[in-house]
Amino acid sequence: MADQITATSLPARRAPEREEISIWTRLKFEIARTFLHAWARLFSLKGLYLFGQFFGTCEWLINYKRRRRFYERLDQIYGKAYSTKDARFRRTACWRHFMRIRCDKLLYLIFDKLPREKILKRIRFHDQHLLDEALAKGKGVYVCLSHFGSHHVLILLTALLGYKAAGVRDRNEGALRRYMQQKYEETFPEFREMRMFFADTYPRDIYRAFNEGYIVATALDVGRDRGAHLKTAKVTMFGQEREFLTGTMQIALRCGAPILQGFVVSRKNFYFRLISTGPLIEPERAADTPEILQEVMQKYADNIANHVYHYPCHISKS
Repeated sequence: MADQITATSLPARRAPEREEISIWTRLKFEIARTFLHAWARLFSLKGLYLFGQFFGTCEWLINYKRRRRFYERLDQIYGKAYSTKDARFRRTACWRHFMRIRCDKLLYLIFDKLPREKILKRIRFHDQHLLDEALAKGKGVYVCLSHFGSHHVLILLTALLGYKAAGVRDRNEGALRRYMQQKYEETFPEFREMRMFFADTYPRDIYRAFNEGYIVATALDVGRDRGAHLKTAKVTMFGQEREFLTGTMQIALRCGAPILQGFVVSRKNFYFRLISTGPLIEPERAADTPEILQEVMQKYADNIANHVYHYPCHISKS
């Protein structure tokens, strides 16, 4: 997901129709889904998790380019001076990263085939009261996500827990993501009730979602240039100056919506830990001013750095 808000058009409340997926592509996805679901039925979800760990390990052994990119990202967080023990830590973090990515993708492919009760039993919501108390104020809630961990899973899990959720995503999504979103909509009534907006559309629907008490979630830590017309804020993270998008953050400040930060941690055997942090600004101080915006954005960046420091295998951009 991205936070890219411009005044270009007035869309419907849900995102426009997605680009059609070819029959051949659908067939490939369905063959893979059928095999993985059969494996899970034969050997349980634990067996599927071990299957994912095996293939993640194989990828870790042969994909040296991804290993190198991961180590470059890790160097930004921990620094480049390592002892022998630190070198072991780097290898372990990288290996776990590969296994986590592979296991999360396997579960993502068959999520809609699993019993709802089995899914909900695998969710551990840390500090859920922060979200409930924020929603009780009646102004919606803005949950800042980031591109660390399987953040695409977080909104689905939140919807299954009974919350009204809305998200903003890129228009140029891959075929697998678009295919699975269609499958989720066919299976989960909660997913059909979610509001999903494209990132380059007019922000009227974002204002409406806050006013109607929705949880609006976007990721602001965009790593590539999205255009000079987008508003950004400079923050310091991992000792480097970066620019994060500010569109939805400013909307939340104008609406007076409580601002929290969310993370998802993938655990063993497909258990997930949802973490709420915040609020990033006290409600009585919330205002769309340059000073407040800068303070909130820097706190957002600091929380990301702290989270990744404790969960290095959740680095996603590698």
